[in-house]
Amino acid sequence: MSGLLHGCLQDTEYLEVTAKSGRRYAVWVTTPPGYADSTEPLPLLYVLDGNWTVGFTAPLIVAQADPYLTIAPYIQVSIGYAGEEAENWAQIRNRDLVPPGEPAGDTMLATLESARESGAMTQEQVDAYLAELAECRADLFLDFLTDELHPHLRSRLRVSDSGHGLFGYSYGGLFALYTWLRDTGLFASIGAGSPGVASTDSQILTLLDALPEPTEEEAAPRLHITLNEAELLGEIPFYRGMARNVLAVVEQLHAKGRSEQVTHALFQETHVTGVQASFLSYLKTAHGR
Repeated sequence: MSGLLHGCLQDTEYLEVTAKSGRRYAVWVTTPPGYADSTEPLPLLYVLDGNWTVGFTAPLIVAQADPYLTIAPYIQVSIGYAGEEAENWAQIRNRDLVPPGEPAGDTMLATLESARESGAMTQEQVDAYLAELAECRADLFLDFLTDELHPHLRSRLRVSDSGHGLFGYSYGGLFALYTWLRDTGLFASIGAGSPGVASTDSQILTLLDALPEPTEEEAAPRLHITLNEAELLGEIPFYRGMARNVLAVVEQLHAKGRSEQVTHALFQETHVTGVQASFLSYLKTAHGR
């Protein structure tokens, strides 16, 4: 696998890591141009949904050498699923990326029912999707990232003590918001692309209610939020509702005095095509030199 990926994604190593929970994860580690000839330690930039996003995002590692940009050097760590779980990553991710207690939301349930009626999903697939949502444990996955995977990678790579980042899209973006609110102290910047805040009763909004106003001593990580025009204005009710909820999150962040820590961007993309634009925007805006 590693040799195959090296031919497709230059300087990318593939490994599999088993968490203390027993769950097994696929990890793609992409080093930047010149890494082999350097001794400089670099920050790690974690990218979620690796089975889908690694092909869109890992090639952009060359952008840190672009003389027209000011992207700080980094090593990309894309995280996904291995073996049989790789075939069902779109369902399994619900378990890891959605905060515990997060409601599915009426529009999500209606969307799944519509997919079943149209034949886009079978009843078995709908049931499996909802089953993972019912057992969502983003807290366990976040602990795996910070307490298990990060120390493991520090033992394998030249890793700096600070400057690390996290990027997630869709439910990965929901996880990114959750991580920012949990403030583990590991990440200096976080990118939340089209975050899947599917309900007005989201745990994200609950955590925001409890967020204190910043103090002078506080150094919270940068948060970059993106959305797409098709989500805001398109014909699909689920995405319109999600976009409204994300705007409510942004509004609440401003109300909590967090404006200086938060940036945002809007793209002329769909929910599917927006991932690369969102990632590049995060790099240029929140992961700069």
